[in-house]
Parts: sequence; structure tokens; C-alpha cells
Amino acid sequence: MFESSTLLELRPAHGAVLALLAGGFAVHNVWMSLKVGQARKKFGVKYPALYEDATKPNAKAFNCVQRAHQNSLENLPSFYALLLVAGIRYPVSASIAGAVALVGRIAYFIGYSTGEPSARTRGAFTHLGVIALAGMVARWAVELIAPAFE
Repeated sequence: MFESSTLLELRPAHGAVLALLAGGFAVHNVWMSLKVGQARKKFGVKYPALYEDATKPNAKAFNCVQRAHQNSLENLPSFYALLLVAGIRYPVSASIAGAVALVGRIAYFIGYSTGEPSARTRGAFTHLGVIALAGMVARWAVELIAPAFE
């Protein structure tokens, strides 16, 4: 049976992980939400409609803003989980990767919100940050499991 006697020690570097979690909330749940609200007002899209009818003249413009936010929210749980877990073991590296992912998500949102869906690829580098976080989690998993096979 594998036993671990390591206690979790929080260091100042862990503060950067927490700051990124707060930053993720500010970006996804505040800034992007406000931008969707502004687009609703600008294009006259009333609640509860999630998207505008494609036959309307400004449908593409609004739907791009809404879809940019929706896609970002869809990816938020895995980003948070990876950031938190990787951040426990590798707080500095996880903070850097998390910042790359978050800035990439902002670029994605801004690009998509232009009304040209292909402009969302400006934020494709968000995946580099997320993949790095997943790699850190996988590495830590191997570090924890490996002694059981020795």
C-alpha cells in the first residue's frame, strides 16, 4: 500500500495560482458576461434567447460574441481543475501556464467577437497553457504512482 507522509506546504508562489483563479473568474464571469450583455443591448437580443435567429441581420455578430463566451465557459471547469492540481505541486510553472491559457482565452474572445469566427484562432495559444497544465498533472501522477512499482 502506498503511503504519503508529505504535508502540503503553501508557499508565496501558491498565491499566483490563487490570483489566476480570481483572474479567471474576473475574465470569464465578469468581463465576458458584460461583453455579451453589451452585445445583447447593441443587437437587440432579448432574454431568454441564447442565440439570435440566423435570419436576423446582426445574428452572426451577436452569435459570435455569445459563442465566444459559451465556449470559454465550457472549458473553464477543466482549466480550473488542472490549474489547481498542477498549482499544488508546481506553483510557478502552473502560474505561468495558467497565465498563458488565460491570456489566450482573452485573445480568443476578442478575435471571435469581431464577427468573423476564423478570428478566434488568434487565441489558439491558450491550448499551450492548458496542455502544459495537463502535463504537470500527469507528471505528478507518475511521481506519486512510481514508488508503488519499485
